[in-house]
Amino acid sequence: MEIELQLMDFDLAIAKLSDPDKLGELIGKAKFVSFTKTGDEISLVIDIKNLPNHQFANEGWKAFKIIGTLDFSLVGILQQVIRPLSENGISIFAISTFDTDYILVKDEQVEIAVDVLQKTFKINK
Repeated sequence: MEIELQLMDFDLAIAKLSDPDKLGELIGKAKFVSFTKTGDEISLVIDIKNLPNHQFANEGWKAFKIIGTLDFSLVGILQQVIRPLSENGISIFAISTFDTDYILVKDEQVEIAVDVLQKTFKINK
């Protein structure tokens, strides 16, 4: 399978959410929302323009989307993308959805990540 990536055109924040009550309205407004609740925390990844009040947020992330629907039987797709980033000292935050995967990198490493990834993959900006 040939992997193609899309560099998303918005900035993201990763937040520890204290009050999930406003999550419903955020989903309608935001360009990107990923919500995870565990027994220990509530995490939110959201486009920076819609970042709600929060306990803690780490801002300044960009996302690469793996284009296309990834069948659950596929093995190693995410690893193929993150390996060259890791080998070049680029830290990532990964999000998997039903259809695909997103790889987030800090703003200050985006250009390096593009240079590294375009050696192996087609990148749409």
